[in-house]
Amino acid sequence: MADRYLDLVNAGPAKILAKKLGLPQPAVLRRYRPGAPLLPGPVLVLGSGSGADVLAKELLGWDLDVRRHVAPKERLGGIVLVLDELAAPEELADPMLTAGSSLRDLAPGGRIVTISRPATGTGQPAQAAARQAVDGALRSLAHELRGGATGNGIVLGEGVDAGAPAVLGALRFLLSGRSAYVNGQFLLVGSGVASLPADPDRPLAGKVAVVTGAARGIGAAIAETLHRDGARIIAVDVPAAGEQLAQVANRIGATALQLDITAADAGAKIAAHAAERNHGLDIVVHNAGITRDKLLANMDQAKWDSVIAVNLASQLRMNEQLLASGVLREAPRVVSLASTSGIAGNRGQTNYAASKAGIIGMVRASAAAFADAGGSINAVAPGFIETDMTARMPFVTREVARRLSSLQQGGRPLDVAEAVSFLASDAAGGINGQTLRVCGQSMVGA
Repeated sequence: MADRYLDLVNAGPAKILAKKLGLPQPAVLRRYRPGAPLLPGPVLVLGSGSGADVLAKELLGWDLDVRRHVAPKERLGGIVLVLDELAAPEELADPMLTAGSSLRDLAPGGRIVTISRPATGTGQPAQAAARQAVDGALRSLAHELRGGATGNGIVLGEGVDAGAPAVLGALRFLLSGRSAYVNGQFLLVGSGVASLPADPDRPLAGKVAVVTGAARGIGAAIAETLHRDGARIIAVDVPAAGEQLAQVANRIGATALQLDITAADAGAKIAAHAAERNHGLDIVVHNAGITRDKLLANMDQAKWDSVIAVNLASQLRMNEQLLASGVLREAPRVVSLASTSGIAGNRGQTNYAASKAGIIGMVRASAAAFADAGGSINAVAPGFIETDMTARMPFVTREVARRLSSLQQGGRPLDVAEAVSFLASDAAGGINGQTLRVCGQSMVGA
């Protein structure tokens, strides 16, 4: 559903009036377009350690205009703060305040990315304090940005250097238009094997992906985006959605598989289909889900059980079957759809929130098994996304939900799909067991 308020305050007299009245002024976000520049201007790399030098050199190799020092009144497309060598809280002031002096020169749709290390794993209180301070500083800075700019962080796991391929893959995603609705978030990059694509516009070339719940909404957007990025798609949905599923499949040249994912043999059927049609499977996207909202006092067992069965139990069962089937190729990637409801909770959604929180736990606990298979499993947690479901919300409720984030607008199904595509790529090989929020830095939840 179109956000008419956003369109209104970005043109003509309404834009001036909104500013005078202090009304929300959501910006048109910079989203990915094939062939478009990675950033809308030069990138400033701040940091005095070897990691900053390495990243500056890598960014030059991406044909970016790289700066190492602030130039007055220079329009910047991005700022990368390399903070991986912090040893004490006092060391954070110089890079943060230097970045702050350039914020007014950040172009619309600009990007700020921090590179740091986790506070856990160090026995030195001052170092742990400095590292944790990056978290608070970055999340607060993300709230301050305007013009559709975003701020996110990359955290380097044990033994991971700033120039590792997995770090570069995460950095490219966060600098690009693909991360338009990701704000105030951190990605922990571990030691998993990652590789950058030969063609950044087709990072999934040669991959085979299955997408459940692909007939409409976010699922259809995921199928279309993975296809755009080079993957062959197996589109899955229930028989009742067969006509819509066929339309999506025909549009992107996918094969359609009508299937009830709660069936005991759903995973085996997907494996058999992938083996017969594509000789293997690289990517699994668990998108299918339902809501049966009621206050817990009015909740019956049927509503509770159906949501858990579709949203959570089916994924656990299918993952087990797919791992055991032998159909998964080298470095398989699994991406599950969670929700900010599973992080912050939501009135009338105890069953739904339980299922989505369960996905986060499942992904975390399954990481080792998928790492042993050479792959990874992660989750994407959308916030308020413009879908047919949110279009049915009462007008006032919908408008409040749209503005309740740093970006002051709802996301698009495409925004969720972009995050899924990144996590499904080999560039994200070092990211495993994590949940990435795609919520515009919603003020609901952590």
